[in-house]
Amino acid sequence: MSSRGLMAAREQGFADLLGRVEAGVASAADALGRLQRPEGHWAFELEADATIPAEYILLRHFLGEPGDPVLEAKVVRYLWSIQGEHGGWPLFHGGDFNMSASVKAYYALKICGEHVNAPVMKRARDAILANGGAKESNVFTLIQLALYGQVPWRAVPVMPVEIMALPRWFPFHLDKVSYWSRTVIVPLLVLMARRPLARNPRKVDVRELFVTPPEQVKDWYNYKRKGAWAAFFRGIDRVLQRAQVLFPTKLRERCIRDAVKWVSERLNGEDGLGAIYPAMANSVMMYDALGYAETHPERAIARASLEKLMVFKDGLAYCQPCLSPVWDTALAAHAMLEAGDDAAERVKPALDWLKDRQILDVYGDWAVNCPGVRPGGWAFQYNNAYYPDVDDTAVVALAMDRTDRERYRESIDRATEWIFGLQSKNGGWGAFDKDNEYYYLNHIPFADHGALLDPPTADVSARCLSMLAQLGYKQDHPKVKAAVDYLFREQEADGSWFGRWGTNYVYGTWSVLCALNAVGVPADHPSVRKAVAWLKSKQRADGGWGEDGASYWADQPRGEGKESTPSQTAWAVLGLMAAGGVDDPAVEQGMQYLTSTQTEDGLWQEEYFTAVGFPRVFYLRYHGYRAFFPLWAMARYRNLKRGNATSIIHGM
Repeated sequence: MSSRGLMAAREQGFADLLGRVEAGVASAADALGRLQRPEGHWAFELEADATIPAEYILLRHFLGEPGDPVLEAKVVRYLWSIQGEHGGWPLFHGGDFNMSASVKAYYALKICGEHVNAPVMKRARDAILANGGAKESNVFTLIQLALYGQVPWRAVPVMPVEIMALPRWFPFHLDKVSYWSRTVIVPLLVLMARRPLARNPRKVDVRELFVTPPEQVKDWYNYKRKGAWAAFFRGIDRVLQRAQVLFPTKLRERCIRDAVKWVSERLNGEDGLGAIYPAMANSVMMYDALGYAETHPERAIARASLEKLMVFKDGLAYCQPCLSPVWDTALAAHAMLEAGDDAAERVKPALDWLKDRQILDVYGDWAVNCPGVRPGGWAFQYNNAYYPDVDDTAVVALAMDRTDRERYRESIDRATEWIFGLQSKNGGWGAFDKDNEYYYLNHIPFADHGALLDPPTADVSARCLSMLAQLGYKQDHPKVKAAVDYLFREQEADGSWFGRWGTNYVYGTWSVLCALNAVGVPADHPSVRKAVAWLKSKQRADGGWGEDGASYWADQPRGEGKESTPSQTAWAVLGLMAAGGVDDPAVEQGMQYLTSTQTEDGLWQEEYFTAVGFPRVFYLRYHGYRAFFPLWAMARYRNLKRGNATSIIHGM
């Protein structure tokens, strides 16, 4: 074929692709529009691993609630459906065996009546024993087993309720840990002080999951952790294990009352303590352990909050870790704005719904480190006034500004004030708190998950910078300059950025490239080019991108996974386009992938988890990601090509 023929074929191929993109945008926008709630917002399922539905079953039996064979059968079928090929349960779809998830799932199945010699149980038990047995579970699982009398309380690191009386200058204080740690820990302190025993009406045990009988085990936890801090805190724990019986009774009772008061002040109605399952479940067990009647208002509302997390579909049931309507709505709004035309008209009721949920009158826990800063953020969930989310706030403000700055000016101004107030000393932003960087606390025996803190991260910081840049703040503003400098410092040697709340380096790199573009860092800047080269190096043969949750382990490859996913492909091409690469063949190949994998209903299939709660511990599958991120990416590509443009004017 002649060069002219090749050029004509190339042009025809591009025209065909653009046609498919146009059709795909229309179909995806229509599908996303149909999923909008009558109140104006979007809310999708938020799925985690086996631990939350298993804990839900264990909670019901801890409380001795009446059996519900229909419900239990649905949860059983769900747990069956996510069992790994290795026999146990992973932390994310297609992941490796995880001890804690497997122990909890096995216990829940057994409590629900599964026979120990059923194939699903035998496979799970064999996998658990082959990996060292239930003794190798994490601290939270050991606490669950202690509440059921399966392990002695010496199996659990000491967390005395007297923590409630510690002054703020003390090395450990509740103000020095993250919001999620705070809300989980406080009711748990009461449980660890009272040490209640689960009613467990069916008297189910799991002794068969231990290689050595639990009462004979001496080295229960954290003995694999190395370093001076780990040794230091192990020594403290040994002292506390022996000394806690000597603590004054009056002080203990006062601290229990203080803990209950702390929980009750933050109970958050039927949206629950911290609006996250572990804290909500602990609050219910705390009230129960203290003898609160089922009809007591605080216990009753705490218990009711858990039912709002349940999902029932296709004969299965599972419990979500929390709800995500603000996040879903804000991101869906951006996708619909990018799609334009009739789709963009759906954004106004969504933003009006969000406007009414801005937290303007509650000084939450964040205010301790932010004197003089007025509230102005949004929570992640329907209601969670004590714990507004920095990331959500930036994304909501970005959508409001893009839609109608004058209409939402008051909301945007308050959000901007709050975001400025939450900026940490190093120039970055954490998710919920300012300067939450007491890293030594991650070495305490209780914190074997390594997620006790909420330090600044590149992805959240990038979102805040994107917001400020879109609002007109320039690099000559000291806080903006500090944020830019922080992001440059955080870039990895290979050119990527870490993704704390999305999986993983693809997510982080997309986030930062958007922010750098928005604030005016040129596309030929060395950091930008290095990031682009990294992204392109991770593109898969099918044109997509896919990164596994295993990338959060230091010895695993970054930006790589078993399969391409629609949401991660969307992030990659959005990042490349933010860096001026709309005409890059890698972007075209990404579009080929997205158009070829779109289903007849206008959406995409995505079984893999592409988000994270706590790296290496807890992963998330946002069911909305497959709906709005691919739409967003395709619509942006179409818009740039329509306008013969290479630059993006929006923060995201």
